[in-house]
Amino acid sequence: MLAKLTSKNQLTLPKAVLAFCPGTEYFEVSHDGGRIVLTPVRLNRADAVRSKLAELGIGEEDVAEAVAWARDGDRKTG
Repeated sequence: MLAKLTSKNQLTLPKAVLAFCPGTEYFEVSHDGGRIVLTPVRLNRADAVRSKLAELGIGEEDVAEAVAWARDGDRKTG
C-alpha cells in the first residue's frame, strides 16, 4: 500500500491500515532505523490542554492570575 505525501506534508493512511486501530484520532510519530513509526494514542482532553499550556510556557501561576483578572473584571462591570 502507498500513502502519498502532499505539498502540505500530510499523509492519508489507507483504510486497511486504520482498520487495525479503530477510533484512533492521534498517533505518536517516531522514527526507527529509517522507518516512520505511527503508534495509536488515546488522548485525554485535559492532557491535551495541559500539553498545549506547557508548550506555550503557561504555568499554574499564569492561569491563577488570568482567573483573578477575569473575576475582577466581572465585579467592575456587574
